[in-house]
Amino acid sequence: MSRAAAQVLVDVSKITCDQDITQRITHSRTVNVWLSGFYAGRRNNPVVDTQALERNSNKVSRFCESHRDMPLLDAVEAAAK
Repeated sequence: MSRAAAQVLVDVSKITCDQDITQRITHSRTVNVWLSGFYAGRRNNPVVDTQALERNSNKVSRFCESHRDMPLLDAVEAAAK
């Protein structure tokens, strides 16, 4: 008999930079992939550019280092400017 995995729901709109950097909510990679898909969906772009995903993730992480209390979604927007 196998054990069922626990379902964990994460409200990405409530994650702070600090929580993302320290991975207190979930693995940063999981959130970064979700964010990439979220913004690609807004642009109606079905393509995953793995190199751009890595670059953008690093850029947001660097931004978040000095803005730890900022909501992650706001940091993504700010880092993109």
